[in-house]
Amino acid sequence: MPVSRHGPSSSPPMPPAPSSPSAASHMTTLGYALFATRWLQAPLYFGLVAAQGVYVYKFFNELWKLVGHVLSGQVDETHVMLAVLKLVDVVMIANLLIMVIVGGYETFVSRIGLQGHRDQPEWLSHVNSNVLKVKLATAIVGISSVHLLQMFVDVHHTPEHDLLWGTVIHMAFIVSALILAYMSGPMAAHEHGAKGDLGDVPADGSGAGGPARGGGADTAAALVPRQAGPVRAAAGAEARIEAAGFPARKELEAFDAAHLRAPDPLVLDRLGRLDFVARRENVVFLGGPGTGKTHLAVALGVRACEAGQRVLFATAPEWGARLRRAKAADRLADELAALDAYALLVVDELGYVPFDAEAANLFFQLVAHRYERASLVVTSDRPFGRWAEVFGDAGTASATVDRLVHHAEVVALEGESYRTRGLTGAASGGWAALDA
Repeated sequence: MPVSRHGPSSSPPMPPAPSSPSAASHMTTLGYALFATRWLQAPLYFGLVAAQGVYVYKFFNELWKLVGHVLSGQVDETHVMLAVLKLVDVVMIANLLIMVIVGGYETFVSRIGLQGHRDQPEWLSHVNSNVLKVKLATAIVGISSVHLLQMFVDVHHTPEHDLLWGTVIHMAFIVSALILAYMSGPMAAHEHGAKGDLGDVPADGSGAGGPARGGGADTAAALVPRQAGPVRAAAGAEARIEAAGFPARKELEAFDAAHLRAPDPLVLDRLGRLDFVARRENVVFLGGPGTGKTHLAVALGVRACEAGQRVLFATAPEWGARLRRAKAADRLADELAALDAYALLVVDELGYVPFDAEAANLFFQLVAHRYERASLVVTSDRPFGRWAEVFGDAGTASATVDRLVHHAEVVALEGESYRTRGLTGAASGGWAALDA
């Protein structure tokens, strides 16, 4: 069954203009000013970096003392164990500092541009306040465990009162961490569901707008599953799927690859795990009409919605029209920034309708803005060498392809159209060929 497409008339109407442009501008300026105060926290994180330097000095100071005592034969096994536990304690506190410095700065101050760095921490790709709190709680439990172990190793020199209260405090840390971990799940689910019911959130926050509605869970609040196998649906998935503006609901499991000479089924299985979303990379499906490009793009979008991500779907002309309206309203920068809330944008049918010069430039700005920030899934019936025909300018086409495919999985779909399969036989053999 062919995938239906949104026509130009299916785009929701633009939001009404503010009754008072000066008031709206004032509120925007005030909001930006308040948001800029987050930079007041930056010196705090630099102070934590200095504190980490202190712990580095403390570590090597304790290590030097330990080596000296061992070489001089002044310590027994118990003292060595206590000294090693003290070193472990210092390292765990330093790890806690790193988590607060990197995770807290990324969450509350500014994005850290580590995309593509081979040493980027796995947890940094989906860090948020809930994840950070749980990780800090577990780190504190670990540090408390080391302290308690030190007491029991040196039990002959530790008062019973200290052992009792050390155990009580340690158990309190464990209970607190368990409660925090338990609450973070329902809180995230509630957030997903609440945002999933909000519908579109345009750049100016005034109402619905653009070719497709947006909604669902906040990008940073969801963890993209990395394991193989089907993705477990997160809370609010149906609301996110409805809000994404898909022309029809498609599933990866329903894709019929029998008529294709490519791609390898393992490629589709890998894409279905959504690792590319976690890495903020792109996917480009290239192939002729009827090879299943839209089916796969929509299926990946649905899978992302089920994983708790916000997704927007529109055809390339609809994206061009959306950006054109934003530019005409002098809010293009705000629109591009608002789209950062969506982990995945799906651009369908690039190439079927050529861009004019303005639309080509605006689409390049969209691709450039999302470069290494968030993911795009693009479908096109043209190989990259013919994208100049779509953009009307070889330079703009080349620059767009350069940024789009730098961190991307390019999948070529080769085969006859599933819509017209059998028509050749019918034309040459008569209507009976259709009934055979």
